[in-house]
Amino acid sequence: MSAFTDFAENKIVDHIFRNRAWAVPAAVVVELYTAAPGEAGGGTVVSGGAYAPVTHGPSDVTWRATQGGTPAAASSGSSGATDNAGVITFPAPTANWGSVSHIGIKDGVGGNLMLYGALAQAKTVNNGDPAPTFPDGALDFVVA
Repeated sequence: MSAFTDFAENKIVDHIFRNRAWAVPAAVVVELYTAAPGEAGGGTVVSGGAYAPVTHGPSDVTWRATQGGTPAAASSGSSGATDNAGVITFPAPTANWGSVSHIGIKDGVGGNLMLYGALAQAKTVNNGDPAPTFPDGALDFVVA
């Protein structure tokens, strides 16, 4: 399950109804959380132990269109869904990261949280574990 933050909701309202531009983000940044973010942002982003957020797009080849696949054309499907096209890999932990339970999407490193969601299952990440990875298609976001 995913949700838009207040930031993203306000941008959408202003873009659709109030004639204000909303530029494509310079980067789509994926972050891991040990405490849930919410509508106003917040949450606890993993820190230390070689953790770094991962930039994955924006691009027609890094996120699937709503009709599936990565066509260069605009989305035209009816699902309102997208997922990652390609593997997303975080650095290997060099310290304990704790129980990673949520994921967030920001509009740049240190940027505004736009979407967030709980992972299907929390995962404790410890020093020496393999690099956390989301396989192709594993991160699903639905705009509904």
